[in-house]
Amino acid sequence: MPPLQFTPLTGLQRRLLDHFYKQHGTRMRAAAEGQLWVARAQAIIAGMSLTPVAQGHWLTGLLVDPQWRGRGVAGQLIDAALAQTGGPTWLFCHPDLLPFYLRLGFSPCQNLPEALAMRLARYQRSKNLLAMVRNQSSATSSPGNSTSV
Repeated sequence: MPPLQFTPLTGLQRRLLDHFYKQHGTRMRAAAEGQLWVARAQAIIAGMSLTPVAQGHWLTGLLVDPQWRGRGVAGQLIDAALAQTGGPTWLFCHPDLLPFYLRLGFSPCQNLPEALAMRLARYQRSKNLLAMVRNQSSATSSPGNSTSV
């Protein structure tokens, strides 16, 4: 297995994530205002977006190439991206994905920032989604490792 690289995309590279999504037949799109992250093993094998919101980030668009699933790529990509951020990270997921996100350090969340609460309410009109959060006190801490005094 080639070594994996986890990096943010910059400027013109943003189109690469949309191309990756399109290749895999999904309607996902790279968040216009978000920081985009990818995992590469020569080519892009996974991607996601982190959009700033309420002193934290909203994780969207997590997708791993089906040939790479089950190898921990999603967790490594999330860890690499969140190591560069501070504050909580929220996401919305289908209930079937609850065990997956629990393993990655996320927990169910009832109290969302207003912007996300409104978006979740709108999405829940047509989809069964759960809100989850992973708290992180600084860009250098890991889940559950509070570096605040």
